[in-house]
Amino acid sequence: MSILFECEYQGLRYAGLGKPVPGEAMTLYRVAEGRLREVLLAGGGPQAVAAAVAEGAKALTVTAGDPQVRLLPPLLPAGGGDALLTGFMGTHRSKYADDPDPRAEFRPPNWLIKGFGSWVRMPDEPLAAAASTVALLEEPEVALVYVNGEDGTPHYAGYTFANDLNDIGYHLQNPWGWTPYSKLCETSMTPWLFLDAPPRTVTGRITIERDGAVAWKGPFSCGADALYHRVEDLVDHLFSYPVMRRPGLVSYVLLGADKASYHDGFRIADGDRVTIDVSSHGVVLSNRIEYTGRAGAA
Repeated sequence: MSILFECEYQGLRYAGLGKPVPGEAMTLYRVAEGRLREVLLAGGGPQAVAAAVAEGAKALTVTAGDPQVRLLPPLLPAGGGDALLTGFMGTHRSKYADDPDPRAEFRPPNWLIKGFGSWVRMPDEPLAAAASTVALLEEPEVALVYVNGEDGTPHYAGYTFANDLNDIGYHLQNPWGWTPYSKLCETSMTPWLFLDAPPRTVTGRITIERDGAVAWKGPFSCGADALYHRVEDLVDHLFSYPVMRRPGLVSYVLLGADKASYHDGFRIADGDRVTIDVSSHGVVLSNRIEYTGRAGAA
């Protein structure tokens, strides 16, 4: 399984292969902004993107964890304005009373826009929630990555993992109207792009720390096998809308999450650290929660 990542180092953009080990040497390749997206759109598929990283590129070696290395969301365009973070709700089998019927007409679940790609936060960066938050919920999810060609055709690039932090307490006060507000929390994402088909099974553990001590922990599972809907149906429906086929757009598509700490009676507090250990894929996503902002503006 190939893994690709991009970063900024001393003001320049680089790419790398594999998942670096903290404290050990890693090789970065000088790749022009947009080059990897161009290779993907040329039709070679995700593996061609991996091959293009080292082709004729100037390489340098740095230490993984070097503070001058700033990791980036997968294939994020410069500025982030041509990238969109969206997601589905209520996709997991555990939230339905029946089993899916493959012969039944596809009925899409609720969908929402989280924000621009520039809003995505990386591991160890704080996640902001409104000062008026009622009750937060962490949501470990698979994030699919797509790049649109010049004709608007979406090209699948691979997948990564995200924490779709949201104010479930506010959502539950008015599920039919206030869901978009509840989703106005920052989302974190791992920078590692897995150049493979969407995963069938993803497992791991969530740990929430308060004042340096474990306050709550529990397992999670996601991936295609945990969904009530077929991934192909979800994506096909989403990209049937012309506005989602804007040429050059990068889409991060969140596939939804199962129940987690809120449903166990736990309440996330300002300053808590939420760590999502995706043990099945060897990656960790950890962020401190910050209640910030003000109640409103005149």
